[in-house]
Amino acid sequence: MGDLRTTATPNDGPQRRDLILVERAQAGDLLAFNDLVTCYQDQLFGLVARMVPDQDQASDVVQEAFFSAYRNLNGFRGGSVKSWLSRIAINAAMDLQRARKRRPVQPYPELEDDSWQPPAGEGADPERQVVTAERVRTLNVALAGIGDDQRAAIVLYDIEGFDYTEIAEMTGVSLGTVKSRIHRGRLALRRSLEDHMELFRG
Repeated sequence: MGDLRTTATPNDGPQRRDLILVERAQAGDLLAFNDLVTCYQDQLFGLVARMVPDQDQASDVVQEAFFSAYRNLNGFRGGSVKSWLSRIAINAAMDLQRARKRRPVQPYPELEDDSWQPPAGEGADPERQVVTAERVRTLNVALAGIGDDQRAAIVLYDIEGFDYTEIAEMTGVSLGTVKSRIHRGRLALRRSLEDHMELFRG
């Protein structure tokens, strides 16, 4: 099969590109699927790393998600390729959580690993950095106390920025269920954080 550039014009958006790659991969073009992996591996890792305990596990989940996507290429029925891949990755992450019954995710792995942190500016305030780190630790404890489904919905909506419809598609539930999980999860977080509200003011 020819190079992607022979069929995709400069005006084609990511969705058009993705559909071309999926169509070629469905026809047996492994290089096309590899191109799809290149396009989305970092985004999926960023998503999964907020839902599983550590970066090695996140890498494993993303790899398994792409294997699953490849095995089920013929099950893709159109729509957003990004949402389709994200749904597969989310399901793989939640399966891992449920299977291992581990302490829930640290949703900000960059604060656990120096390699994730951007270089501090000359004017960086050490006191502010300490407060920020303490806020994150406190929030993580609160997130650890809510259910997997609620935590996933909050991560997807409040951290990743997906909308209700996208989250419903990714998680395979109704819009009402998504909204309910976010609402109940936020209430649970608020109760858990009641004694720490001063930390989040200012």
